[in-house]
Amino acid sequence: MAYATTNPYTGETLETFPNATDQEVQTALTEAYDVFKTWRHTSFAERAKVMTAAGQILRRDIDKYARLVTLEMGKTFAEAKAETILSAEIFEYYATHAERLLAPEKLPVADPKEGDAILIHQPQGIVFAIEPWNFPYYQIARIIAPQLSAGNTVLLKHASNVPQCAAAFDSLMVEAGLPKGGFRNLYAARHHTEMILSDPRVCGVALTGSEGAGTIIAGVAAKALKKSTMELGGSDAFVVLDDADLEKTVKWAVFGRHWNAGQVCVSAKRLIVADAIYDRFVELYKKGVAELKAGDPMDPSTTLAPLSSQKAADDLLAQVEEAKKHGAVVETIGAPVPEKGAFFRPLLMTNLHKDNEARHWEFFGPVTQLYRAKDDADAIRIANDSPYGLGGAVFTRDTQRGVKVAEQIYTGMVYINHPTMVKADLPFGGVARSGYGRELIGLGIKEFVNHKLIDVVDIDAPF
Repeated sequence: MAYATTNPYTGETLETFPNATDQEVQTALTEAYDVFKTWRHTSFAERAKVMTAAGQILRRDIDKYARLVTLEMGKTFAEAKAETILSAEIFEYYATHAERLLAPEKLPVADPKEGDAILIHQPQGIVFAIEPWNFPYYQIARIIAPQLSAGNTVLLKHASNVPQCAAAFDSLMVEAGLPKGGFRNLYAARHHTEMILSDPRVCGVALTGSEGAGTIIAGVAAKALKKSTMELGGSDAFVVLDDADLEKTVKWAVFGRHWNAGQVCVSAKRLIVADAIYDRFVELYKKGVAELKAGDPMDPSTTLAPLSSQKAADDLLAQVEEAKKHGAVVETIGAPVPEKGAFFRPLLMTNLHKDNEARHWEFFGPVTQLYRAKDDADAIRIANDSPYGLGGAVFTRDTQRGVKVAEQIYTGMVYINHPTMVKADLPFGGVARSGYGRELIGLGIKEFVNHKLIDVVDIDAPF
């Protein structure tokens, strides 16, 4: 696996990085566990100082960090800055709330003779994080902020096309005051995954990535009897009911499908629109997408970034061509894009009938799947006709109606009148082939801790 910085806008490879050696991996494991042995006993207040400092540094040096994201994976500079701030907010959230979230819990017991029972939450060791390129900082922050706050330490294997972003976070945590080795970026080779997960000092693995990667890593973790959390693909439904505020809904649909160049697991990939407003919605949606401007991601006027690599663009095009063979009808709806760079002109895909397997695929880029729904029940049926179950959205003026629809959509998250959001104080995760486990808030910080029961019982109590 070649770790390299290749600018998606220019196509220029700027720097390459060698894979870690076996010895470097072993050294990282030893140092991470040595730090864990003291970090686990460090007070929440001291850990919070490190989290707070990390957030402050990201805010202080926002332009520096954002430029690196735009350089390596191509998102617009504005989006990169927003991601940097979101990452700071995650550190700050756990600085404020970690101690409360992991406070001992007194358990109610049916009979006082059962004892005085409490549940305590203790760190377990090294967490191995395997993260993707589409949000180079956010993906790291949402695992290391809770796990370091809980008293664990973390080793990172980041995506091969964002090596400098990974290294930047390594330096960030040292500058923030984390003991060296408490978080370590590794340019790990493929065989290192099994080596790391087989090590008894490692308590589990958190992966965000493709379904294929999740299948492999979950299998390796299971073989080693290690816990895993999987944040995998998604094909979110964006349901538009017949009473929706059409103008505002369309604006959110255009944004929800095309932010980060459509390379988001919770992108609004499947637009499901009520029959009564379908034609007008499509007219407005095409107009909105056509107004997107592709160009230099550092230019403030750019609203459609290149994809993360030319290979990503080529793979997406090949997937679209395969969908056509299954009967999909594809229409170009975006304005022309530059020939230079890994750009992909937005497309609209219809005729995704019950015999067309393409309706079950995730298109990771600016390709919109469009469906016409007869009524609410039909919209729910279409939304649930997916192997994925990550996020989703329902648009309606009647929020109670929207909630009733949302309750029947089989996903981990549904938003009413807003595309699926990512926030520091909201949980993130899915079901079905979108994975398992949750990240952020109290759910995330408890994924890799030992929930230990301590029960003080009268020695004369019956068994």
